[in-house]
Amino acid sequence: MTVILTEKAALRLRTFLRASNAEDPSAPRKAVRLAVGDGGCSGYEYKMNITSESAPDDLVFEEDKVLFFIDKTSAPLLEGIQIDFVDGLTESGFKFSNPNATDSCGCGKSFKVGDCTPAGTSCS
Repeated sequence: MTVILTEKAALRLRTFLRASNAEDPSAPRKAVRLAVGDGGCSGYEYKMNITSESAPDDLVFEEDKVLFFIDKTSAPLLEGIQIDFVDGLTESGFKFSNPNATDSCGCGKSFKVGDCTPAGTSCS
């Protein structure tokens, strides 16, 4: 499984993980759960959250000192994805560049993958 983090994204994710671990230093190591779900205006949407629990069928790996959990259904849709972090006047947050996407919407949080994509919903 390949997930590419820009320097800014890796720094931001490590910061989130450190802050989450600081709440309870004796808790298990925290990870980023990266997934794809039905939704968004193009059909699929990216999901990211902090967790310490992996599922039995998760792919578990580390990239740039960030531990990732990715479920086996999302993995093929995320293979080779690049995650960046932008911080500007008009927008701030994680940006995804997905080589598997055949189309994506203007918000950058939703994408299509050929004919297997579920129906999207309006951005409004």
